[in-house]
Amino acid sequence: MESAGVSVKVYNTRNIDTLGAALVELIGFLNSPQRDGALLREAGVGLDRALFPLLVRLDMQGPMGVAELADRSGRDHTTISRQLAKLERLGLIARRESPRDRRRNAAKLTAKGTRIVRAIALARRRLLSRALSGWNETDRAALAELSRRFADTLIDFARAQR
Repeated sequence: MESAGVSVKVYNTRNIDTLGAALVELIGFLNSPQRDGALLREAGVGLDRALFPLLVRLDMQGPMGVAELADRSGRDHTTISRQLAKLERLGLIARRESPRDRRRNAAKLTAKGTRIVRAIALARRRLLSRALSGWNETDRAALAELSRRFADTLIDFARAQR
């Protein structure tokens, strides 16, 4: 099959539809205020739930400017700029001038920000461990490996679409 000049392999559509439906449910579940609140409570962190994903992303991917962080988090530039200002006032990030572009300030976690991210990571581990307690180790390992592979594939696919 050809799509916009690119060869597209046709897969079992039932599996693709099942995957699509599962993703919609997962995204809804993970983006719910209740889940964010439960994670923050488990971590013992008193932080606006809209802010912690930025901290986690900065921890995972290193210092970033507003535009890059907005692109990677799927939020608009002004929202990210406002949220980074809040995180800076809270002492969770520091912004430093980029050596490559002086107009760009990269946000980086402070020691306090890193402590909060670690607490969130440990809380996520506890919650996921409880949720997957009925799964055997082989299935947990397969889920982790295939989820990472799928995320990487989607990121590469999106980059190729630009």
